[in-house]
Amino acid sequence: MNTPSGPLVSVVTPVYNEEQHLAECIESVLAQTYHNWDYTIVDNCSTDGSLEVARRYAAQDRRIRIHRNQDFMAVIPNHNVALRQVSPQSKYCKMVLGDDWIFPNCLKQMVAVAEAHPSIGIVGGYTLEGEHVTSTGLPWPSPVVCGREIGRRHLLEGLYVFGSANAVLYRADLVRNHDPFYNEANIHADTEVCFKLLKTCDFGFVHQILTFTRVRPRSLNATSQMLQTSFASMLQLLVTHAPWYLTREECDARITKHLAKYYRFLGKSLMLGREKQFWDYHKAELTNAGIGFNRMSLARGALAVLCDAALNPKDTMEWLMRRRALPEMGRPGSQDCRPA
Repeated sequence: MNTPSGPLVSVVTPVYNEEQHLAECIESVLAQTYHNWDYTIVDNCSTDGSLEVARRYAAQDRRIRIHRNQDFMAVIPNHNVALRQVSPQSKYCKMVLGDDWIFPNCLKQMVAVAEAHPSIGIVGGYTLEGEHVTSTGLPWPSPVVCGREIGRRHLLEGLYVFGSANAVLYRADLVRNHDPFYNEANIHADTEVCFKLLKTCDFGFVHQILTFTRVRPRSLNATSQMLQTSFASMLQLLVTHAPWYLTREECDARITKHLAKYYRFLGKSLMLGREKQFWDYHKAELTNAGIGFNRMSLARGALAVLCDAALNPKDTMEWLMRRRALPEMGRPGSQDCRPA
């Protein structure tokens, strides 16, 4: 084993029933070219062989330890439990999800950027998501970008460089000083926490593919796509965090524009016959944002879709055919499709 050097990195992996992929995840940590790390695997009451896989590796490497929850927890609360295992001596924290993995130079290159620029609180890089590279958009080299600038570009231009929790490195003191670290009521808590942290720190970026995110039908990503949670997530960011990143005029204009787009999407969903779960989710999110669910806005959105359909019948039919061809998980259910 190489002699550890450089600041300590605490790696954490929350796991629930990942027997099929966990070994690959752990091997990717063991293969790191950066060697000063400790590793905690948090088993969330798995009912398959995940715990046995973790124990096998822990028995072979003293840097690996296991924490097992006494009770089963939802995904994001379990991520918070994992982050509470971060070593008091660590300077950085890296989450590696149990069904994902990281490339061999991930820790080395992320730590190097953070060490070169002490104002950095979060480090990202390109992500291989299934077969596609994501988190692109920053000009090369841009190893450090002002936190406020990243937030502004996300809100105004749609620049998305955060990725999932698997894609970034956090400064450990930021993790320790925010408990719970993730908002357990937000499916996009990993994005929200970046906006919270970047008010007081900068964003580092490595222009290489450093992490791999697996695309799975029952993941949070799949749930997000089924419900199209990105609309509600952006609204929450605009209402809660945009006033810090944007001017008042920019904020008001952005919220107005986003709500028009949001209701246009909901109007289209009304004609598609989306299921009750879909409407319950979006009504609750609009209410929680302090905006409220407005039937008149829904009607205007549906009217705008109908006008567009009349002007572009070919495109509309092709879009409808694609929607109807979605996998079973994403199809509208048989329940009453009208918003209550």
